[in-house]
Amino acid sequence: MKKLLVANRGEIAVRVIRTAQEMGIKTVAVHSEVDENSLHVQLADESVCIGGNRATQSYLNMVALLSACEVTGADAVHPGFGFLSERAEFSEIVTKCGLNFVGPSAASMRAMGSKVEARAIAKEAGVPMLEGTGVLNTLADAKKAAKEIGYPVLIKASHGGGGRGMRVVLGEHEIEQTFHSARSESQTAFGSSDVFIEKYVLRARHIEIQLLADKHGSVIYLGERECSLQRRHQKIIEEALSPVMTPDVRRKMGEAACNLARQVGYEGLGTVEFLVDEDLSFYFMEMNTRIQVEHPVTEQVVGLDLVREQIRVARGEKLSLTQDAVVYKGHSIECRINAEDPTTFTPSPGLIDVYRPPGGRNVRLDSFVYQGYKVPPFYDSMMGKLITWGDTREEARKIMVRALSEFEIGGIKTNIPLHLRILQHNDFIKANVYTKWIEEELLRNKKS
Repeated sequence: MKKLLVANRGEIAVRVIRTAQEMGIKTVAVHSEVDENSLHVQLADESVCIGGNRATQSYLNMVALLSACEVTGADAVHPGFGFLSERAEFSEIVTKCGLNFVGPSAASMRAMGSKVEARAIAKEAGVPMLEGTGVLNTLADAKKAAKEIGYPVLIKASHGGGGRGMRVVLGEHEIEQTFHSARSESQTAFGSSDVFIEKYVLRARHIEIQLLADKHGSVIYLGERECSLQRRHQKIIEEALSPVMTPDVRRKMGEAACNLARQVGYEGLGTVEFLVDEDLSFYFMEMNTRIQVEHPVTEQVVGLDLVREQIRVARGEKLSLTQDAVVYKGHSIECRINAEDPTTFTPSPGLIDVYRPPGGRNVRLDSFVYQGYKVPPFYDSMMGKLITWGDTREEARKIMVRALSEFEIGGIKTNIPLHLRILQHNDFIKANVYTKWIEEELLRNKKS
């Protein structure tokens, strides 16, 4: 691997470029017209404009991306997250063109790409899961299944993620409208109206296991991440390790996730997501076949560069450590910094006329914006991630509050005030949160 093309934008492109350069690998940035002055373009060894501002014209354009590889002589592709990162056909085409795809095989992606198929594979691998169905094509089937499973239930899109095509149904009176809206949203977002139903767990936590597997049959887990703080199924704050986890449950979850990875011959980084109830019983949700937005908190507590590990696996190297050598140190918290109104959550694109990033002990900022940068309206509103580390969770929290307080971004609105409100809430301090906590507790203006 001599030259790596990063088929993405924003902070993850910056993240991959930096690690590749540290490894002595030349880098190629691709960009849409509006991203010409983005930081990832400035940092890469060379860059190629691949199309217009809409993602379909550029970052989702496989022909343009492959043409950029040919023009620059890139021999490898890193997809980052989002865009084409979980498209099996992209992995397949890149490999057929004789290029090294930094990610799992197309077969593994396809196996895990459909949530219905993934559930079947997970069941075969002995991974605990909630009662659920296969794809449901009619309202009558949905009504029958929901009644048999028992309300509340969750209608979920079989393909895709990010909370789209996902609806909670509390009773039979809601299912008709919810079923049709979930199918419609799934069709629009993912090109498939396939949905299924599974049991809904009230006050559940969202906890995920980070996996790392090589091409030689070794699979290890690198602990868990607490991802329960969400709004409309979109993660806002993540932590490693989970403040409620026990060593025994961590081991059981980790082993279950590794068994699933082995079942599909998985290679590279991957994440298995679980719902966890108040008794710490855990149930399989899905597997993400890519690097995650929240990977830095895992890096902070295990002392690994996960992008470096991805590249090493793609080059055919063995894992740099065994399961017994994985040691967890301290606690890490990540806040996603978005260009959005902290009250209405509407995007806030525009010119950043003031930019004063935080610093100091145990503070890390993964971002791609700077003073004078104009946040475009065409892509996700996330501008970066602020990460802190401490010997204890409370130390990491206090450092995060301090870092957020000194983080100044002018000219646009950001969600920094929301993060400060959450981090100083008594429920967060006591780790008494769940996936609906922001909507049901914080945004109802209950006392902190």
